[in-house]
Amino acid sequence: MPLIIGVTGSIATGKSLVCQTLVDLGAIHSDADKLVHRLYDPGTLGFDRIVKIFGPEIVGIDGYINRKELGGKVFGNPEAMSKLTEAIGNIGEAIEGTIQEWRKTLEDDATCVLEAVNHVEAGYGQWTDVTWLITSSEDTARQRLIDRNNYTLEEANQRLASQRPWESRVLASDVTVHNDGSAEELVTQVKYEYFNLRKLYEENQLPPSKYYRWWEERQASKSAE
Repeated sequence: MPLIIGVTGSIATGKSLVCQTLVDLGAIHSDADKLVHRLYDPGTLGFDRIVKIFGPEIVGIDGYINRKELGGKVFGNPEAMSKLTEAIGNIGEAIEGTIQEWRKTLEDDATCVLEAVNHVEAGYGQWTDVTWLITSSEDTARQRLIDRNNYTLEEANQRLASQRPWESRVLASDVTVHNDGSAEELVTQVKYEYFNLRKLYEENQLPPSKYYRWWEERQASKSAE
């Protein structure tokens, strides 16, 4: 079966560059956001539920949900975000289905990457072999949003306000990559971590992901409440 890496981190931390570097090294990549978007394409129940909750103004002229408009309604608003998540439908089923397909169809020398912002909290790590956490300081992320996305300072702060602190995800992660330097530095670190990981995997020396225990303890804690 292939090696499957889960890559997570908050907005503007460098997840996309990490994943692109892994793809350049031969990995197969799936972005959880894109899988989720398919769950509320026009004609789906997810689309109908979202429009009913947030209004027809979130539908763009192309007939699809305007994600920027939708984001403005839910980022920084936990109640609205919860309603959106419920309206979309079974996201976990779509993620697990993709990973199961990889395991069924790909060889041992393959590497697959699942990119997901909420990889840790949503339970996706129980289906991957390792979890990588990508972090950056809030100041760095804010400037990237302004430069890359052309966000105003207010818009950037709104997006950042909805993000979880990276420290809350460390115990569930096998590798933590701090990305406050240059793109070249990030690529170098990713390559180092990748080749070390592949070596362990090919020699059957890869330890169980820290995520598995973290997830079990989290579930047990919920059951005890």
